[in-house]
Amino acid sequence: MTRDALHAFIDRMPKAEIHVHLEGSVRPRTVLELAAKNGVPAPAPDEAALQKFFTFSDFDHFIDCYIAVCTTLRQPEDFARIVREIGEDAAAQNIRYMELHFNPATNVRKRGLDFHEMLAGMNEGRREARDRFGVEMRWIADGVRDEGAAHRSVARTVDWITDLSPEDGVIALGLGGSEVGFPPDLFVEEFARVRDAGLHVVAHAGETTGPETIWNSIRLLHAERIGHGIRAIDDPALVAYLAETGIPLEVCPVSNVCTRVVDSLPDHPFPALDAAGVMVTVNSDDPPLFNTTLTNEFRVLADVWDYDADGIERIAANGLRAAFIPPAEKDAMLAAFAVECAALRQEVGLPAREIG
Repeated sequence: MTRDALHAFIDRMPKAEIHVHLEGSVRPRTVLELAAKNGVPAPAPDEAALQKFFTFSDFDHFIDCYIAVCTTLRQPEDFARIVREIGEDAAAQNIRYMELHFNPATNVRKRGLDFHEMLAGMNEGRREARDRFGVEMRWIADGVRDEGAAHRSVARTVDWITDLSPEDGVIALGLGGSEVGFPPDLFVEEFARVRDAGLHVVAHAGETTGPETIWNSIRLLHAERIGHGIRAIDDPALVAYLAETGIPLEVCPVSNVCTRVVDSLPDHPFPALDAAGVMVTVNSDDPPLFNTTLTNEFRVLADVWDYDADGIERIAANGLRAAFIPPAEKDAMLAAFAVECAALRQEVGLPAREIG
């Protein structure tokens, strides 16, 4: 197996992404153009300076950069534009399905947007991404755990999303923001309401805090997936539990290095979690902010952790298996994924996938 053939397989294989943030996926040029259009200060004067601004010193600095991007989003048409562009960027990587986190309460409270108008703009972009680029998207509404009046913020988000129809595309409540000082037990009631409404629940946990945040997100919030979750590696009992139950981790390798929660990619616990039987998925988190792509994240598997084509295809399929897709639709997508990967292997000169 040549490295070039493996890279070609990674570049062209069908993909799904289940942990990527809408507001963190805005193209740098678009950030500057929206700032000018909306009359708000740009985070930097040009794209080169903006990329330098995105060189994070720690997780808190990343949050500052994320907020700076969010301040440029002021109108529903801004959201339509960024969703359309995300779809175009996804299609270039052969990403077929995405679940995108967004922060409704923050955008309403700090930037005066109307939730339903903002969502209508997002869905305009979503329809265009599907029709023009063949990329299907669904939404995860994040409650921001460390926002001012966090209880009201998360509760308000729950009020909004439990009153929507399936056509609106919101499939889950997430829990984002800084983990430190804002444990899952603060939001038990809100997550129970969402589950009672038939929506899914996920939570960022074990990125900047330890295994206990992951345990409590599962035990108290009944999280079906864990965003990041890499500090599970510090608790063998938790690793064994995740492997036994199949609760997926949405891992974002380059993000973890950029925010300094992991020292380097060779030090990342992804391979150890995978080897222990945990269902790990690969995601880009906030790709322009981290100067990465989902394709690049899969190249990390090959180039840093020595995954072969079988391992890469398995991890890519995990993204679909972990997605909040109805079972019949998921089965059809997985079957099509396997057929397309088999044809692509032959085309680029890789051996057929070993079965069993």
